Amino acid sequence: MSVRYHENDPMSDVISDDYRMLQMISRFGITLGFGDQTVAETCRKAHVDTDTFLTVVNFLQDTNHAHINEMVERIELPTLLSYLRNSHTYFIDYRLPSIRRKLIQAIDMRSQIAMLIIKFFDEYAAEVSRHMEYENTRIHPHVEALLQGHCPEERFTTIVSQHGGNHSSIEKSLTELKSILIKYYPSDQHAALLGDVLMDIYMVEEDLLNHCHLEDTLFFQCVRQLEEEVRTAPCPVQGGEDAPVQEATAAPSWGRDGDGLLSDREREVIRLVAMGLSNKEIAEKMFIAVNTVMTHRRNISRKLDIHATAGLTIYAIVNGIINVEDVKL
Repeated sequence: MSVRYHENDPMSDVISDDYRMLQMISRFGITLGFGDQTVAETCRKAHVDTDTFLTVVNFLQDTNHAHINEMVERIELPTLLSYLRNSHTYFIDYRLPSIRRKLIQAIDMRSQIAMLIIKFFDEYAAEVSRHMEYENTRIHPHVEALLQGHCPEERFTTIVSQHGGNHSSIEKSLTELKSILIKYYPSDQHAALLGDVLMDIYMVEEDLLNHCHLEDTLFFQCVRQLEEEVRTAPCPVQGGEDAPVQEATAAPSWGRDGDGLLSDREREVIRLVAMGLSNKEIAEKMFIAVNTVMTHRRNISRKLDIHATAGLTIYAIVNGIINVEDVKL
């Protein structure tokens, strides 16, 4: 699989090559001011999985995704899930409200046409919000349950199908809004501002298309693969009088690992994670496949109920798996 960016490339090059990456890095929780640091160094500092970051970057840069299965193997699903949630917040709480404010400034709100345009935009924004709220409340909790090793009764494909064709309807609505502004709204005094708003609409359209495409392909494929792994593994007994009572949200296992909860191989994976190594680097260090590293990390997260790299690092320190001075900050 040919990729455009690698972990040793300067992060500034990624941004300079494509301004769209500015939006993407913020959704990973990465801030500007990284100087001449490489992609790997910047990701480690932000506690972001380097392989996942690079996979998303290269996915957005390459329209030919013939190697989707290889991409899936490099994804740390909790990191991708966090990225998608932050994307939803960006669109709903910032980007669309910002465009609405500029749109009101650009059109004559005294006219009936202007009122109808704002109404059309509000309906579009509400549709996007409903779409993303469904994902936040139905799809993402399903994925979280799978990450914890649980077997939800509903299949992931069923939940997605209940979502309907919302991605395509979102695309259609924005196309209609652009057409209305370009073809039917007479603009005199605020022509430049309206043009600026249209540029924003084109940019958010492209951003949303990329976001939806990433969900429909890379994210959904990751979840389907995880679900298959969880469903083929022995599942805990659900319900029944003799079944153990399980709290809805278990507390992370921060205590000493004295009961052999983790295997020696899993403890080594945690140690290398805490040292700041990427999944690829861990695989090379342990002479195993990247896919095997991902499987170990999923098993570790299921056993400990700790998914974030920062949480695993704290666990490693508390349990004496690594000395605090060896931790890569």
